[in-house]
Amino acid sequence: MNTGENAEALRKIIDFIRKVSILILFLHFYVYCYRAFELWGLTHKTIQGVLLRIGNTGLFSDFHVSKLGALLLLIVSLVGSKGKKDEKLKLPTALRYFTIGLVTYCISYLLLRMQASVEVLAGIYMTVTGIGYLLILHGGSLLSRIIRNRLNTDVFNKLQETFPQEERLLENEFSINLPAQYNLKGKIRRSWINIINPFRSLLVTGTPGAGKSYFIIRHVITQHIAKGFTLFIYDFKFDDLSIIAYNAYLKNKHRYKVEPKFYVIDFDNIYHRCNPLYPESMTDITDATESSRTIMLGLNREWIKKTGGYRAIFN
Repeated sequence: MNTGENAEALRKIIDFIRKVSILILFLHFYVYCYRAFELWGLTHKTIQGVLLRIGNTGLFSDFHVSKLGALLLLIVSLVGSKGKKDEKLKLPTALRYFTIGLVTYCISYLLLRMQASVEVLAGIYMTVTGIGYLLILHGGSLLSRIIRNRLNTDVFNKLQETFPQEERLLENEFSINLPAQYNLKGKIRRSWINIINPFRSLLVTGTPGAGKSYFIIRHVITQHIAKGFTLFIYDFKFDDLSIIAYNAYLKNKHRYKVEPKFYVIDFDNIYHRCNPLYPESMTDITDATESSRTIMLGLNREWIKKTGGYRAIFN
């Protein structure tokens, strides 16, 4: 089971193997560049005693044994490397780093055959070998992450953000059906967001410019007009939604049993006039008073805070 404790234990094991790899590489430098360390005054009897005991294992029986051992431990530590996901990871890039590092690491011993002082040769050899080691570490980490992501058989895609979704179009006389698409197993698939019963309420939230009108509201308007509904649209950014509604009206008005009318109520530019006080619905003066009061409070929200005073005025 992949738990937090298991992941933490694996990370500690990987770190330990990598530290052992670095230690072996350092001991390799110390043994085979001993003369340079001696000239630099970096030798000690304790280290020599430790090396004698380690040497009995055969680790320093040959120049390439310890160097190869450090490399193998490094590669083992890279197998379990997970790292942070990155959409821009490319296999050729990882291979390039790993290959250059491996070649540099393996042929750096040729530098010891150059004609120069012991200190210079040792310094150049350790620097070039260290650079090769770091390139292998970087390229191997990238390779491990790429392979791990490609071998992942989870139902989620490489971005770990989608899953098999509804691809059927489920319609009825009231439904709202939003076309969509999603990424599954590296492929773009088409799907539908089916709102079967919009009368249970529909809440659309998002920051300005997020695409609420384009991706949702326009489909609500056009699909309901096509299904014969009459709409009352409050167009806050007139005339964005009004144009959508008018074009849908022109396209679908023949579907209605009685051809509807399209009205625009705009206080800045008068297109049509409308009397919100419907006389036939008012049976006495109280109905007219309450209706006019509601309209006036809607026009000025500050009046709502002084409802009591304006009730007296309307009365």
